[in-house]
Amino acid sequence: MVNVGVRLPARGLISAKGKKTIALTAMVLPGAVWLLLFRYAPMFGVIIGFKDFRLPNPRLGILQDIFSRDWVGFSNFKLLFGNPMTSNVIRNTLLYNITFIVLGTLIAVAFAIMLNEISHMFLSKVYQTAMFFPFFLSWVVVSYFLFAFISTKNGVVSPAAFGLVDFYLQPEPWPFILIVSYIWKMTGYSSLIYLAVITGIDSAQYEAASIDGASKWQQAIHITLPNLRPIIIILFIMNVGRIFNADFGQFWALPIDGGSAAATNATGVVDTYIYRLLRTSVNIGQSTAVGLFQNAIGFVCIMIANTVVRKVDRDSAMF
Repeated sequence: MVNVGVRLPARGLISAKGKKTIALTAMVLPGAVWLLLFRYAPMFGVIIGFKDFRLPNPRLGILQDIFSRDWVGFSNFKLLFGNPMTSNVIRNTLLYNITFIVLGTLIAVAFAIMLNEISHMFLSKVYQTAMFFPFFLSWVVVSYFLFAFISTKNGVVSPAAFGLVDFYLQPEPWPFILIVSYIWKMTGYSSLIYLAVITGIDSAQYEAASIDGASKWQQAIHITLPNLRPIIIILFIMNVGRIFNADFGQFWALPIDGGSAAATNATGVVDTYIYRLLRTSVNIGQSTAVGLFQNAIGFVCIMIANTVVRKVDRDSAMF
């Protein structure tokens, strides 16, 4: 007796869910490779912060050069805290970043709400473009604009003409100049992020509030801001993680090479401090130690901020 088998239709080797997983993984792969090559692989270099590493030796490979240097432990960190300038640059970095976070968030949210209220499409696009354009300008370009305004001899707001002090030689005006320049350059970018969230809010909520007699101010307080809260909290946590970092271009280019000896008291931050270490003493080990300390503090800050947010509003925490 011969058994005649019935051939079943061939099933796909990969399920639909598996195909979707492969497609999504392929999309993530370039970013993951970039992250591994340019973020995680260089982390091996933190060992330089614990070595007496100054000028590289061209006769040796980079790994051989690093391992051949003397181990100095935490001596480079001791040099950091033994410098009288350290407390000043740490204070400046923290105060500037706190101001940037608070004012930047408030002004960006306010501008996003106002842009959302513009009903004329063409004017709305013009305002968005005008606000977003400064974000693409280099701080070097911005420094030339600033110099054209406050140059001692030929500036539009010449200190000599108005009986003012030379802005580039005095520390007093620079906190105001740096804060205003940051708000001017970054507000457009931040406001567009918030505006994208606002445009995704269900319009039925505003229509119901308008029928109930709510004013635009009341709608912003009770509808717009609650919907913006998750993204505001996420950006806040991310900014807190960078609270010990500063934009080197801003603090070095605007005052022109970090500012004069007097203005440095107001413009010096951790990033310019690292650059000065490299430029004066070429102490790569010490500058690496400063960078490692800077990022370690940032990691601690972001963990603390996320923990606090998770205790208050678990759904708004990053992790």
